[in-house]
Amino acid sequence: MDLRAHFSRFLSAAPGRLHFAAHSHHPWPDVTREAQLRAWDEAARLQDGKWEEVLGPLLASCRAHVAGRLGLPDPATLAFAPNTHDFVRRILSTLPVGRVPRVLTTDGEFHSFARQAARLEEEGLLSVTRVASEPGAECVARLAEAVRAGFDLIWVSEVFFHSGYALGGLEALAGAAGEAVLVIDGYHAFMARPVDLSPIADRAFYTAGGYKYAMAGEGCCFLHCPPGWLPRPRDTGWFAAFGALAEGDGRVGYAADGNRFLGATFDPSGLYRLDAAMRWLAEQGVTVGDIHAHAHALQARFCAGLEGTWLDPARLAVPLSEPRRGNFLAFDLDDAEGWQDRLAAAHVVTDRRGRRLRFGFGPYQTAEEVDAALERIRGLG
Repeated sequence: MDLRAHFSRFLSAAPGRLHFAAHSHHPWPDVTREAQLRAWDEAARLQDGKWEEVLGPLLASCRAHVAGRLGLPDPATLAFAPNTHDFVRRILSTLPVGRVPRVLTTDGEFHSFARQAARLEEEGLLSVTRVASEPGAECVARLAEAVRAGFDLIWVSEVFFHSGYALGGLEALAGAAGEAVLVIDGYHAFMARPVDLSPIADRAFYTAGGYKYAMAGEGCCFLHCPPGWLPRPRDTGWFAAFGALAEGDGRVGYAADGNRFLGATFDPSGLYRLDAAMRWLAEQGVTVGDIHAHAHALQARFCAGLEGTWLDPARLAVPLSEPRRGNFLAFDLDDAEGWQDRLAAAHVVTDRRGRRLRFGFGPYQTAEEVDAALERIRGLG
């Protein structure tokens, strides 16, 4: 697969740069620039009337794209927001009052949830139980065992951001969750590897966005809201009233579908870019499975070329032999920060989480970029 011509704007902006951080700041295809301009032009043409377009055909199209790629039976269960932290806050706002809510999670969650939960925990506003995220193959079993103690909320990543391990058996976790709200953070899975939520669509919330593998940039995250769960978040914006039925007792009304988790006025340009990126992939006939297979093929080529270098595949957090991994490789290194700096000086863009140096692979790369990166890596030590 060679889609480099479709990323010409990003790739030509810095011709000597080798971008291996698709898991963090993914290049955008050229069609998203046209979509950005369309957002501006439609704002000028329609002015106040633009929201009928944004919250009508455009939102419906984005919902259909996401629902189709996640196996969701009803696109109307999807809400959109500028970032996943908006959804973290709204979900936390539904937890019981009058006692300290109990939360079950892992020690491998991303900052959008982990930081907020830790801060509330400091004030005694949450009681948080964290199970080990590694080894990944045993994580779901640990969560399913721990949940027996009784929790209000379970929050877990589908693919861990610090290792790239992709959890299996989430259906079993949903079955064991009882009355607890189950939220799956799918940011490193959506558009990186095939996801089918159909078995748990009526049970689990699922959040991800366009910033990484969906190639749509910032400002376009979504939450799948299973019907009947958390009907009235306390953190609520006026958009959540769209489609709401009047409450007979005079209480604030909410929509019954995913709109109940909407906020308020937002920059809609991310929706334009997401719609364009998803349409472009469909026109090219490229599936998520194709992207995932391409990334794994490049990973294999990359690791095969590391023999004799300072970057040892034996240091991988998730070995290449493990099929349950995402589209990036995480190397556990004593001097990860130093090596990231040296790579940056050689114009190889990577990402780091603590001791783990991450290399991401995506559809804008071919074997040529992998080989060029390997040559620069050999020159560093």
